[in-house]
This record gives sequence, structure tokens and C-alpha cells, in this order.
Amino acid sequence: MSDTTRPPTVQSQDLIYALDIGTRSVIGLLAKTVEDKVQVLAMEKLLHTHRAMMDGQIEDIAQVAAAVHTVTARLEQQAGCKLERAYVAAAGRALRTEQGHALRELSAPEPITEALIAQLEAAAVAEAEQAIREEGDSGQQLLLVGYTATQYTLDGYPLATLLGHTGRRLEAQLVATFLPSGVVDSLYAVMRQAGLEVASLTLEPIAALNAAIPADLRLLNLCLVDIGAGTSDIAVCREGSVVGYTMATVAGDEITEALMKEYLVDYATAERMKSQLGETDTLAFTDILGQEQTCTCQQAQSALEPAAQLLAKEIAHQVVNLNGAAPSALFLAGGGSKLAGLREKVADALGMDPRRVSVAGGHFKTSAFSDVLSLEDPELTTPLGIAVSSGLGLINDSCQVTLNGTRAKLFRSGDLSAMDLLMMNGYSYFDLLGKTGKPLVLQVDGRRTIYHGQPAKPAQLHINGQEAQPSALVHAGDVVDFVPAQAGADCRLTAAQLAKRLDAAAILVNGVRPDPDQEVPSGAFVVVVQGDEPPAPPVPAPAAPAVPAPPPQRAAAMPVFLNGKPIILPAKPDGAPYYVMDLLERTDIDFQHLQRPVTLRLNGGECLFQQVLQAGDQVSIGYEDEVNNP
Repeated sequence: MSDTTRPPTVQSQDLIYALDIGTRSVIGLLAKTVEDKVQVLAMEKLLHTHRAMMDGQIEDIAQVAAAVHTVTARLEQQAGCKLERAYVAAAGRALRTEQGHALRELSAPEPITEALIAQLEAAAVAEAEQAIREEGDSGQQLLLVGYTATQYTLDGYPLATLLGHTGRRLEAQLVATFLPSGVVDSLYAVMRQAGLEVASLTLEPIAALNAAIPADLRLLNLCLVDIGAGTSDIAVCREGSVVGYTMATVAGDEITEALMKEYLVDYATAERMKSQLGETDTLAFTDILGQEQTCTCQQAQSALEPAAQLLAKEIAHQVVNLNGAAPSALFLAGGGSKLAGLREKVADALGMDPRRVSVAGGHFKTSAFSDVLSLEDPELTTPLGIAVSSGLGLINDSCQVTLNGTRAKLFRSGDLSAMDLLMMNGYSYFDLLGKTGKPLVLQVDGRRTIYHGQPAKPAQLHINGQEAQPSALVHAGDVVDFVPAQAGADCRLTAAQLAKRLDAAAILVNGVRPDPDQEVPSGAFVVVVQGDEPPAPPVPAPAAPAVPAPPPQRAAAMPVFLNGKPIILPAKPDGAPYYVMDLLERTDIDFQHLQRPVTLRLNGGECLFQQVLQAGDQVSIGYEDEVNNP
């Protein structure tokens, strides 16, 4: 998107260009840092001509990029320079917050180092990520936004920190927040098409929090709800830190759609009507049939009552889920917070005193000021928060850290370890530590025997060319190179290889003699044969007859129970007994392609393949993690 009219002077290092790419509009702010505050110099806002974004997610990259380009060009004319880089925020629409727990037992008590704590926390983050995936995640790569440790325990005693203590059993409980990579990728695509470089990246709820709630107030249990067009982003803080993020899927668009249905108007008309509520007594509009209509604001607000109630209840529900209870105070931000009566409805849904629910804007002056704009508008919470976050150093500058040759994505401020950096950019706990190959688990002559897989090949981590530990801190300007750990090979043995390990002449696998090159499946039952042939089933020797023996009698059929169900075993032609191994083919288990161990039980106790069956015996054959005693 070239523009020959763009000013030749380039953007100075101290000029902040904050971009809020929202569901309904694009807002750009120009600012600079003056002492300990941010001065806003100019602002431009452009509504999307079509619904190019849904619920905070970019749908039409080209259209959103065109809007960003237009806002940028307007601000360039005011600034007299070409804007090359912008500070942006990813929507909180797809944020996923989950609890994680990790336990590590050391071989002996030892001092707890930062490296041990980092490994423990990484394992807890991995558990949280796995829990999200088990809930049915779409399969997108998850980027770690940040995490907050909620509890440490050392040898059973809770501690505020583990560092420096000596112990053996370490536990960590934390709350981790993730963002699907697709949300970030689409944002970067828009910036590339608009000809802009991403100077830094944060999250919309973090940015909004930085504008609306000063750091010195975060010792209190406070909540910020940023009501945009597509989503209502929620952040909770207490005891000095942000403890979690979430979002409600209802927001300003639900109010707009309620007007569309009530008055048969298109989206743009409904948006205009919504913006005029409270500013005039009568609304004039043209419906989709081309008829000019009017209604009073009171009538329109009555029509919006069900949608407003739904919005308030959903916000309250998500706040309680995240915080555990109603907070001490709650701030409403974003354009949706202007809806008449919403503050009182949210307070009522949370059971809070209405005086403890406020519309954001009162604390903006703590961190920002402007000689040309009024900054009391709650709709400015996110763009102002982006400017404040970057101008006051409240987010990491992702342009200054390089990971494997590209700029890293960083989402939070404060000390950042290499492990944090890697997990923020899509690497997992197992990429850091690696996985040992799967073991081969067998039952050999009735004994559980494990042949372990190969160990993982360790990861390689370098910071500025020097080998580093995952717990090492990353600083502005650092160059990080990372090669993930490679998983070890699974243990695989052919029948011949297993027989050699067992020093056996031959083996039976699941009751049959396999080909030497046949791979032995995990969970198989193996019988060691010390001769050339498999052992014949034991048959009692007949007593020497004093007179010629009578003709052999045909044995009777025998009833037994297999996995709780009665079956009748027909008599064998030679009168031989039945063995447990004879029942394998009567199960649904494919013994040639086992993936996990199988357990045999006879009358409640473990047994061997060669166990002779008696009438009425109860046999259980099933996977080790599923079989139950009859």
C-alpha cells in the first residue's frame, strides 16, 4: 500500500504510535513520554465499513489493513513524519486460562535454585496446556501469555517462595494464560499489509488494565471489564499482581443486534442509534424497507433491556469464575460501558454495592494527559493503555529480542527467563526437556518386565552465542538460538532379540510361537521356552491298568465366566483341559497390535497363561487400566 504523499521524515524513536484494532473500529494514538506520564498528541478513529472482524478476531485481513493504512496516513499528516512502527495489542477473545500443578521429588534434600523452580513451573504450565487441549482445543499452537504462581509447597509446608530453601519434595500451583497463535498471526498479517512494523505486542486486557488501574491500587482485589463490540475482556488483580484473564462472548454487538431486530435496521444504522442513546430524546432512522421512522430513547432502552440483562449476567458469571467471588471493586471500560443502566445491572448481578462498580476513566490522569483531547472517555481505555504500556515501559519490547533469527513475541513485563520466552513463542515443556522413548512393557513368565526407551537428546539453548540454562534472564537486544530436544526412540524388540535378552531357546508370545523377526507388542504375555519345542500342556499320567483299559470317555463341556459373562467351553476332542490362554481369542483385544499392557486375573488374583481352568472359574482379560475384578 504505497502512498506518494506520505511525509519523507521518518518516525523518531520517542514518538509512540499506539494502534487499537477493534471489532468495530481502528483507533490510532500518537504520544510521547514526558517524565513519568504519557502525553497524547493526536488521535484518529475509523469505523469498519463492513464487519471485517467478529468477536475481536480479524476475518478480512485486507479490509482491516486498509483501515489501518487510512488511520496511519491521517496521523502522518498531523505528525509531519512517516510512521513505520506501531505498538499493538492482541484481542483477548481467545484467551484461555487454566490451572496447572507440578510435583518434583529430589533424590536427597538440596538447596532450591532458580533453575529448579523454572523447571517446576514449566511442568505446571505444561499440565495447564494439556488440560486445555483435552477440553477440545482446535489444535492451533498455543502461545503462553503469562502465568501467576498461586502456591508453592516444600516438603508439605506452604511457602511464598522456594528460592534458597532446602528440601526434597517441591510442588507448584499456578494459573497460566494462553492465546492461540492464529490470533497473533492474523494481527501480524494486517500490520505487514499496512506497511507497519510491530514495535511491541501486548494483550488488550493487560493494556486496558495499565490505563484504568494504577499499579499502586493492585494490592486490592479489583476487576476490569473492557466491553468492546465483539467481546468483553476481563482482568483481575490482587496482592499486587494480575492473577488471571478471561472474556465474555457477549458485548456491544449484542446490543446492536437487539436494535436491528426491534426496529428492522441494518448494522450501521443500529450502531448510530446506539451511540445516540442518552444524547437526545428522539431517534430518527430509516428501516430496511426504506421507511423513515422515529422512536424515543426510552422506548429504545426498553427494547434493549433483555440484551443488557444478558450482558450483565454473563459478565458477572465470568468474573466470579475467574476471581472466585465478587471483587472489592469493578471498573467498566470500552464503548459498551456507556450503555445506560449497565453499571447498576452488573452490580446487581454480582451482589455488589453500585458505588463499587464504576466506569473507567477517573484514573487515566495518573499515567496520561493531553492538551488537545479529553481522555475521560472509557472507549479510549485500550488505545490509551497501549500507549501507556509502551511509553512507561510496562511491556517488553519484542523488537529487541531475536529468537532463531526472527523477532520474538512477548506479552508481559518484568523479568523474563529464556524458558518464558520460548513458551511465549509456541515451544512447550517437552521441547525444553524432551521425552524418553516409550518403554516396552511385558509380562514375562507372570512377572511385569519393562524395557526402557532411549533417553531424549537434550535441547540446545544459546543466548548471544553462549550456552545458557532455561532459567537465564533475557534482556533487550539479546539474540536467542534454540534447538528443541529430540525425543528418544521407543523400545522395540523382535522375538529373536527378546529371546536373546531372556537367554531363552525360544519364547511364546500371547500363546503362540512368533516368527523371529516379528516385533513383540507392548503388553504381551511372554513364556520362556528352554527347549526346542513349546511345552505341551500338562496331562495327568494314567495309572497302570491291571486289566485292559476301557475306551476313553468323551469329556464334558465346562462352564466358566469371562469378563463377567458366562460361556460354555465345549469338550476338547482329546479330553485335554482348558488353559487361560485358550480364552484370549474370545476377547476383543488384538494381541498382535497391543498399545498398552494387558492383565490376566483368575478368580480375583493374577495368573499365568498356562493356568488350568476349572468349571465355574471367573477369568478377567483386559487392558491393565480398564480391567476390574469380577
